[in-house]
Amino acid sequence: MPLTAVTARNAKPEAKPYKLSDGRGLYLLVNATGKYWRMDYRFEGKRKTLALGVDPDTGLADARRKCDEARKLLAEGVDPNEARKAHKASRVTAHANSFEAIAREWYAKRLPNWSVKYASGTLSRLEQGLFPWIGTTPIAEVKAPDLLACLRRIEERGAIDTAHRTKGVAGEIFRYAIATGRAERDPAADLKGALTPVKVQHLNSLTEPKDVAPLLRAIDAYSGGPVVKAALRLAPMLFVRPGELRHAEWSQFDLEIGEWRYTVTKTDTPHIVPLPTQAIALLRELQPITGHGRYIFPGGRSIKRPMSDNAITAALHTMGFGDVMTGHGFRAMARTILDEVLGFRPDFIEHQLAHAVRDPNGRAYNRTAHLAERRKMMQQWADYLDKLKTGAEIISIHENAA
Repeated sequence: MPLTAVTARNAKPEAKPYKLSDGRGLYLLVNATGKYWRMDYRFEGKRKTLALGVDPDTGLADARRKCDEARKLLAEGVDPNEARKAHKASRVTAHANSFEAIAREWYAKRLPNWSVKYASGTLSRLEQGLFPWIGTTPIAEVKAPDLLACLRRIEERGAIDTAHRTKGVAGEIFRYAIATGRAERDPAADLKGALTPVKVQHLNSLTEPKDVAPLLRAIDAYSGGPVVKAALRLAPMLFVRPGELRHAEWSQFDLEIGEWRYTVTKTDTPHIVPLPTQAIALLRELQPITGHGRYIFPGGRSIKRPMSDNAITAALHTMGFGDVMTGHGFRAMARTILDEVLGFRPDFIEHQLAHAVRDPNGRAYNRTAHLAERRKMMQQWADYLDKLKTGAEIISIHENAA
C-alpha cells in the first residue's frame, strides 16, 4: 500500500531501524538519526540503493518525482547512481573552469609583480564589473555579447575609461585560459570598436628647453623634505612612470654598476634603467636616510609604504608649476627633447620609456636591447639637464629644427 504524507510525517524512530515502503523500490528509512528516502533497484544483475533526500526537507512528492526520474534512466540502460556522480563531477569541473575561478587564478599569478594600487584596481574591476554577471559561467562558454553586456553597464555609469580597462583585463584572462587549455578563443578581441572611445586628455608637460630650465632650478631650490626633493630631482633625470618611481626599492638598484632593474607594471615585463653618475650620487646621499627600509621614497607616515602618489604633484604646485607640469609629464619632456634637440634614435628613447618596441619580425626586444647606447644616452641626458639649469645650453626645439 502506498505511503501517505501524514504517515511519513508521523513516523517515529524505534529501537531498531525500519522501512516504510511506497512501492517501485521507494521507501522511507527511519532510524535514530533521522528519516531518509531511499530507492532500491537492480542494475546489470546487482542490487543497488539510491539516496533521494532527507525528510522533511524532501517530502513524499519530491521523493516520488526523483524515483520516477531514476526509473527513466534505468529504462534507458543508465545507472542512476553513476549518472549522479557524472553530474556532480561536471558541476565541479564547471566551477573550476568558471570565469571567476580562472580570473582569480590569473590574478594570483600576476599579483607579486604589481603595485598595491594596480592590484586593487584590477580586482575591483573584476569583482564589480564582471563576476556578478559572468563569474559562474564556464570560461569557454562566455561569448562576446556576454562580455559586452558587462562593459555596457560600466559605460552607462559614465566610466568609459574603466570599461576599456576592464575589457583589457578580461582579454588577458581569456588568453591565460587559452594558454592553459581551458578556452579556445578570446571574445574580448571581437569587441574592437564596440565601446565608446576614450577622450584623450593630454597631461601637462614642459617640452621647450627654455621652459624646462626654470623648473629644474626650482626643484634644486625646493625646501620640502629630502625624500620628496630627491624624487623630484630623479623624475626628470630617469623619466620613468610616476608609480614606478614611488615604488622603487633599494633591492632593485646596483649602484656599483649603475643600474635599476624592475618589472614594468603596465606590461609585466622586466626593464633596465641605466643610472647616470648624477643619479648614483643622489641615491648615495639618500641612502643614509631611507636605506634601512624597503622603499627608496617611503611615505611620510610609515616607512613600510611608498611615498604618496600625490607627493610629486603637490610639490610641483608648491613650486608654482602645477598648472604646466605633472609627474608623468617628465616622460613627454624627455621623449621630445631627446629626439628633437639631442637627436637620439627614437627606438632608443622608446626602449628607455619601457614602451613596447618590436623588431622587423614583430618580436618584442628584450630588456638588454641597445643597453650600451641607452647608457650613453642617459648620461648625456643628465649632463644636458645640468647645463640647462646653469643656462649653458638652452636651444629652442624650433630653432634646432630650423
